[in-house]
Amino acid sequence: MKKELRIGILGCGPVAQIAHFDACRKSRNIQLYAISDLADDLRTRMATMWEPQVAYRTYDEMLADDQVEAIIVAVADEFHVPLATQAIESGKHVFVEKPMGVGVEECEALKRTVDTSGLILQVGNNRRFDPGITFAKQFLNEEMGGRIDFKAWYYDSADRYTMTDNLQPIVHQSDRAIRPDGNPKSDRRRYYVLGHASHLVDTARLLGGEIVSVRARLLERYGTWCWYVDVDFSDGSLGHLDLIIAVQGDFEEGFMIHGEHGSVKGRVFLPWYHKSSVVECFSSKDRVFRRPLGADSYTYKTQLEGFADTILYGKPQHGANVDDGVAAMRTMVAIARSAETGETVRLSDVTGVV
Repeated sequence: MKKELRIGILGCGPVAQIAHFDACRKSRNIQLYAISDLADDLRTRMATMWEPQVAYRTYDEMLADDQVEAIIVAVADEFHVPLATQAIESGKHVFVEKPMGVGVEECEALKRTVDTSGLILQVGNNRRFDPGITFAKQFLNEEMGGRIDFKAWYYDSADRYTMTDNLQPIVHQSDRAIRPDGNPKSDRRRYYVLGHASHLVDTARLLGGEIVSVRARLLERYGTWCWYVDVDFSDGSLGHLDLIIAVQGDFEEGFMIHGEHGSVKGRVFLPWYHKSSVVECFSSKDRVFRRPLGADSYTYKTQLEGFADTILYGKPQHGANVDDGVAAMRTMVAIARSAETGETVRLSDVTGVV
């Protein structure tokens, strides 16, 4: 019989509307069983549109439902850790949007809770489910040998919302929505690192390996924030990460890796196009470039399918786990600290928040 993981989605805001409701409905192994939001008008509208089995006003009511097997935490970053912790303590598996949290200590506390629970926590780094990046990872593991260097870049476009508004559904808002104190977007440095560097850092760790230290420079000019980050990887290879928000030009995300027996180059697209990254892997063994197609590139869907496969069938966790979430948080805090001081920062010395 076909198995489906019964999911409850916490939060009916933008990321749920843009990604998770539709991804759950289209997934091969997930049932959109429940939703929860304190904003009555928003919850009622989303229940009408997406037809879950139940719609709860409070999170406690949804967590008390034994039919809910896993929770998607789709709320503001500042709420990720406490609400994910509450779900784990209630015996639910958790899929939490990236970044896993906003500080090192709270992420480490969540890790301790997950480690003692026997439950699955996955962080929403959907690039890991891009077929091109998956192909690149396989090539690195099987054919390239040792790494020499890793470069990656993420250039958001000043015209991003002109592009994405034509791809995404119209987002419904509510005056009753629960928001963090203050305005997180007012601190642009912090907001951009959490929102955008989280993708860049996770890809770097996935394809480049564990990061030992970083040295970051930040330039703020003409309404643009530009980070250049030198990276030392644990295998001795060198790295460089570029993050620019926003460029006068197209969105661009990509990576390049040189190694002992080959090289890899990839161009990654905005995820809402559901288009696989263009990846070329060159092997010195046969002197041939290889490029996969990646027909199913709805990464918001495939990441949830992978999450469900791990829970339902015990398959290895392909997505970012709680250890990846902690390591990414350490890296982002280290980048922020280095940009402030101009000094090289070792991740093992990092504490605090972005």
